[in-house]
Formats: sequence, structure tokens, C-alpha cells
Amino acid sequence: MEFASTLLPKLAKLLQDEYNLHKGAKKGIGFLHRELEAMHAALRKISEVPREQLNDLQRIWARDVRELSYDMEDIVDTFMVDVEGPDPPSKRGAKKMLKKMIRKVTKAMARREVAKEIKDIKERVRELAERRDMYKVDDIAPSKKTLVDPRLKALYTEATEIVGIEEAKEEVIAGLTEGDGGQQKKIVSIAGFGGLGKTTLAKAVYDEIKGQFDCTCFVSVSRNPDAKKLLKDILYELHGGGHPGANLVEIKRLIDLVRDFLRNKRYLIVIDDIWDKEPWDKVIGLALMENNMRSRIITTTRIIDVAEHVGGSYRLKPLSDESSEILFYGRIFGSKDKCPRQFSEVSETILKKCGGVPLAIVTTSSMLANKSEDIRVWNDVCNLIGSGLGRNSGMDDMRKILLLSYYDLPSHMKTCLLYLSIFPEDYEIKKDRLIWRWVAEGFVQQDQQAAGDQSFLETGESYFNELLNRSLIQPADMDDVDGTPRACRVHDTMLDLIISLSVEECFVTTVLGDGMESKVRRLSLHNNSTTWPTMKMPKLRSLTMFFRYPVIDLMTPSLLRVLDLLDCNYYDLASLRFVGSLSHLRYLGLGGRNMIISSGTDQLPIEIGKLRFLQTLDLSKIRVEELALSVITGLGQLMCLRTGSSTGLDATRLPDGGLKKLTSLEVLSGVVVTSKCIVEELGHLTKLRVLEATVKLSTEEADDDEWTALGSLGKLTKVECLHTRVHEFADILISMAQWRSHYATYGGFLFVSSRWCPQPHMD
Repeated sequence: MEFASTLLPKLAKLLQDEYNLHKGAKKGIGFLHRELEAMHAALRKISEVPREQLNDLQRIWARDVRELSYDMEDIVDTFMVDVEGPDPPSKRGAKKMLKKMIRKVTKAMARREVAKEIKDIKERVRELAERRDMYKVDDIAPSKKTLVDPRLKALYTEATEIVGIEEAKEEVIAGLTEGDGGQQKKIVSIAGFGGLGKTTLAKAVYDEIKGQFDCTCFVSVSRNPDAKKLLKDILYELHGGGHPGANLVEIKRLIDLVRDFLRNKRYLIVIDDIWDKEPWDKVIGLALMENNMRSRIITTTRIIDVAEHVGGSYRLKPLSDESSEILFYGRIFGSKDKCPRQFSEVSETILKKCGGVPLAIVTTSSMLANKSEDIRVWNDVCNLIGSGLGRNSGMDDMRKILLLSYYDLPSHMKTCLLYLSIFPEDYEIKKDRLIWRWVAEGFVQQDQQAAGDQSFLETGESYFNELLNRSLIQPADMDDVDGTPRACRVHDTMLDLIISLSVEECFVTTVLGDGMESKVRRLSLHNNSTTWPTMKMPKLRSLTMFFRYPVIDLMTPSLLRVLDLLDCNYYDLASLRFVGSLSHLRYLGLGGRNMIISSGTDQLPIEIGKLRFLQTLDLSKIRVEELALSVITGLGQLMCLRTGSSTGLDATRLPDGGLKKLTSLEVLSGVVVTSKCIVEELGHLTKLRVLEATVKLSTEEADDDEWTALGSLGKLTKVECLHTRVHEFADILISMAQWRSHYATYGGFLFVSSRWCPQPHMD
């Protein structure tokens, strides 16, 4: 797992002349960059191999490289904070001079300190490099043990054991036979979550209709397919035994043999578990020719994009509640009627957690089948689901099947997936919250050559969509306008896997104890029973809390990058003044049930304005009447500013003169614009992608300058999502050309939801 992918760009940045490091330090950084680059390449290679195939030396080495990378990144970040400084320059002459002198001394000390730290860490790098070479860590040989594919069981499931797929089977058959008067081949691609029963469904359809065809075959594709083996497997099944391509090694010859065999036959072929478009485009699709014989093809895949690319995408749904009960109770008691009353409640909870996933139901019921008299065991199993049950030996088959999806992820996406273990079971995770936390942690990396003008928000959203596309997360809170998800949930069976992997990698901590506080880097507290540690946590990067807690008692680690209190209800804003000392902070989320922050005595702490590296200020769960100028003036790197106020006259008021300095903003939400000055300042936010605002200008300002002021919105050429209410001057926005808009009028306001076209202008 490549947790430290952000380190290499930072080391490269340190080599730039602006940091004025002496020659020895630069040479040391160059050495570290080269060695860590090689180590991370080896780490990526290791992360693609099933954990059980790694030896102890490889696992220990990978752990040590991650810890080294974390420590090195902390050193680099601390240096950059010291050099760039936490305080904005003063405008007063003497004070400005004094601060300049202090800054000069601080920078010199920081350079000496980073040079010393680099010298110390070079020894650790050399030692790890020697161990890598000595133990041939990255020389990963294939496992000598022949492993049984856990998916194989689905091919031999008796028809009497199959529950709840009749409707899906009929729909797939209908898709294959629709318009059967034509001669062309048809394809149905079954897509869905790992363990949802795609292979079982495909096999049931195959068994029912295969008698209608001249020849049939059912083959599985591995995660890293061998094209020659795949073609030989197809030929073997089509020929019913030996085939003429057994000794061939040229892929073109094998494709030709398949095509020749199918040329004048009506065929039914199932290609199970396709992971990528390439095998279909370059091998399978070429071999399964169009022969105008009404042939049929069924594919299965976990990846929605692959299903849509192959054609005839059919998204398999979870089992209904009724079918889930039949499957669960039938395997344990014979039927629901035979279930003892004392097991009813816990059974319902277990079924809810299984979420209609057949593999989860079968695996859990198999664990409980021989324990039908011990209610304590049932309660223990129920409590463990969603809390890392994947570590239980009884869940091995399900874990192996889900791990196939995990190992298929690119390295950076593995990190993003494991990050979901921060959130509690059944929690609805808001997309924007997740993306901006990824950004703050450095997981969202922009490839300037590949991404071009792509923003952090767009890149992060592509990561989110990729997890959706691979069926690793489930969409939630669908947008009424464009049908896209605004949030996601993690199925309990997938959450089990994520948590178990996260624990193995020491990635996220949810339970403290055994003196481990000094090693914790990401801490997520889910309930009030958690005891806050008495020890300091010097390496803590992320803190998330999901319950009411006296924030004033919190210890504040100096390296904290993410402080998420959106679900932590508190009422004493004075207790938040400590945030001003968190100079590394990138993400700050504040919550509070029914909290309204006014412009009077109950204000946001002005100390927030000291957070010069802050990227996200999320106030979406509290209502802020007005943002003070002193709070936002110093936030020059802020990318996302959200408040919980509605887009109306009660939205958060912005101060004059504050916006023009927030030139990195990509998201501005829940604010009201009350002066021409602020509207004009919006024109400076050229990176803005999302704007949710109310424009309410006073009657005294209603003159020809209105048009000029509102015309500044035309400068926001990158805006993709616009939700705006304009009071009294609605006609001005309507006249703006090149909008794709959908709008409705609500009591004197115009609501506009739009995607901005490339070159907007005023008529």
C-alpha cells in the first residue's frame, strides 16, 4: 500500500532554489528522493500481491518503508510551515521590520533543523535499502501452493440451493431473446458487487437455455488474464476435450481457430468475471465473431464501465428481504417457522447487515449453523459484522472474493478505499466531505500532463466515481436534477474487509489501548464509551469524532492535518480557540446540533484565520450568520468554504474585502452576497467550480452599476455547478448567454441550476 505517495513531490519541491537549502542538504534530499522512489516502486509491487503470498520479511520491510515515509513527510511539512510562517505580514513599519527579522531567524533555524533531520533519516534509508537487496524483498515469486478459486463453488451450486434469482434469471433471458427475429448475436453483461451472485445467475441462465444452441462454453477470466490460456479454455470446452490449438502459442492462430469453429454455429458463451476492457477488445471480442446465427453471449463483471463497454449492461440487485430470509433460515433451521423465538431479533439484525448479498448470507449462516443453541455466539457474530469480521477464519471465502476487487485497484485508490474505515457502520458519507478529506491527506494527486486544467475537486470526484464504478461503494442521496449520487454507503461485508486491512496496515485506529497512542496517525472515535487517552499522540494526522465530547479537553497534536468535528455536538465555541495552533491543518469541519453562530458574542474563533495552509473550512452542519473578515483574510490556500445556511436571505453573509484573497477557492456554498463589492470580488475567484449563493443587493445600489457588478460572474469560466437565487434583479442572470439552465421561480427568487459553457458573456 502506497500511503506516502505525497512525499516524493514534496522532496522534489524542496530542491527548488526558493527554499535556499545549502549544498549538503540538497544532496541529501536528492539521495532520499532516488532511494524512496525505488522503495515505493517495490511497495507498489508488494501491494498487488495477496497478503498470504508475502513472507514475514516482505511484510515487515513494507511496514518500515511506510513508517519511514510518514516520518520523512512530517519533517518536510514542518520545514515548509516554519519557512512560510503561520502569520500574515504586518503593515506597520516597526512591527513589520521586527517580524521580518524574526522570520529570517526562524527560516535559518528551520534550514539547519531540516539538514540535521535529513542526515539522521539517511541512515534509516540506507538500512532499508540494504535489507531490500539482502532479502530480495521485491523479488516476489508466485506462490507454490495451488489455491482453489473461491468463485468455483458458484459453478457447482445445486439448483435446489439457489434462492431468489428467478426474476433476475427471467430478465437476463428476456434480454438475450428480445427481438429474436433478427440474426445478429446478442450480449448481456451482468454487473454487480462481489458476492452478489453474478456467476450463480449466469450459470442458472446458461443451464436453462444451453439446449437451444449448437455449441456452448462457460469460462472464467482471472484478474490478470493469460490470453493464450483463455482462448485454449474456450477451445477445450467447445470441442468437448482435446482441440487443435493445444500446442499453439501464437494468439492470432488461437483466435482464428475459435472463429473457424464458431463460423457456422449458433453458440452460447459465458465469459465470467471480466476485470478490464482490454481483454474483451483485443482477444475475446475478436474471437466471438458475428456469424448471423442468433448467437448469445453472457458476461459478468464487478465494474460498471466494463459492462457498458461490452454491451447489454444488466445491474444485478441484492436479494429481496423475503428471499434473504428463505436463504438464511433455510440453511440453519430449515425454515423461518422453525427459528426459536430468542433468535428472531438477532437474526433480523444479521440479515439487515448482510444487505441482501447472497455470499454474506451464506457465509454467515454457515458459521451459525452448528451454533443454533448458543445465543451469545449469535450476538457476538452480529456485533462483529461491520467491525472487521474479515479476520474471522469462518469468513475466508468471502474475504478472498472481496480481496480480488481490492487487489485490482490502482495503488492510490487502495488508500482512498481504506480511508472509509474512518466512518461508522451504515453511515452515509457525503461525497464532498470525503473528497476534501482525501485532498487534505494528500491522496488526490494531480498529474499536470494528464489532467491538464483538472481541479482537485474534479480529480477527487473521479476517484469517488471509480469506487462506485467498481461496486466497492454504494450510491446514496441521489441528486434530483442530474441523478448523480451526493453521498455513498459501504456495504457491511465490504466494510469488514476494509477495517481488517486498515488494522493490518495500522492505517486507521478506532479503539485505543495498550499504550499504542504514540503510534496512532489517524484516529476515529465512534461512541461515548471511548476513553480519551492521557498520553499525547505526536504523530496524529487526522482526528474524527462522531459523538458529543468536551472539545476543551482535547490534546492537540502539532502535526494534525484533518480535524473533523462535523458529527461532534458541542456548544462552547471558546473551546475551539486551540485550532489556531494547528499550523499543519488542511481540513477543519465543525458541527453542532441546532447551533447558530451569530455576529455578536457567539462568533467563530478568529484563530481560524491563522491557518494559512487550510484547504477546507466545512461549516455545513451549523448556521453561521456572518463570517468575520479576520477569519477568512489569512486563508489564502482555502479551496472549499461551505456553511450550513440555506441559499436564501438567511445564508451566511460575507465581509467586504475578504473574497479577493481566496483565489484558490473551488467551492463556495451557503453564502449571501449583499454588496456590489463582494459581487466584484467573485470575479477574482477564477478557479471556482461550484457556487451556491444568494445575490441580495440593497435598493440604494439599484443603478446601472448593477449590470457591471453582476457581469463579474461572467469571469467565472470554470464554474460547472451554479445554484443561485437573485432577489429583485432576476432578469440580469436570465440575460446571460450560453447557459444550459433549468430553473423555477419561488416567491420572488429565481433558482438557477446550471452547467457553465466554455465562454459565457453578457448579451
